[in-house]
Amino acid sequence: MTGVFLDTDVIVDYLTDRKPFSDGAETVFALIDNKKIKGYASSLSFSNLYYLLSKNSTHRKVITKLNDLADFVGILKVDEDIIKAALSSAFKDFEDAIQYYTAVETKRIDIIITRNIKDYKHSTLPVLAPDTFLKTYEQIANI
Repeated sequence: MTGVFLDTDVIVDYLTDRKPFSDGAETVFALIDNKKIKGYASSLSFSNLYYLLSKNSTHRKVITKLNDLADFVGILKVDEDIIKAALSSAFKDFEDAIQYYTAVETKRIDIIITRNIKDYKHSTLPVLAPDTFLKTYEQIANI
């Protein structure tokens, strides 16, 4: 089964129905729900998501959404080795570096799904926007 790492932006698109990006994110989450792919997020994403979502919602509503998400995706640990790798990396965005090294270290990730493709130019894993991933997945599924 394909393991996909969901960058925080894709999860925000899904949880907040942020148009026009939420359509692709919703389809990716539907594939996860239907057990066609396995979705993962880093533990860092949860704190980022809480911060972003709590700007427009109550604590209780945000926690409920994050609990639902935690039941839905695999949560990957961010540890000392990941932080050190991110600190010494060529990534210009530190948060994306942490996300990348979290995805790489698990050995369960085949693709990173993000709208910030340019931030992952140093990635050794394929990095696709949700819509591009869905087109690719559709082609593979039809073979």
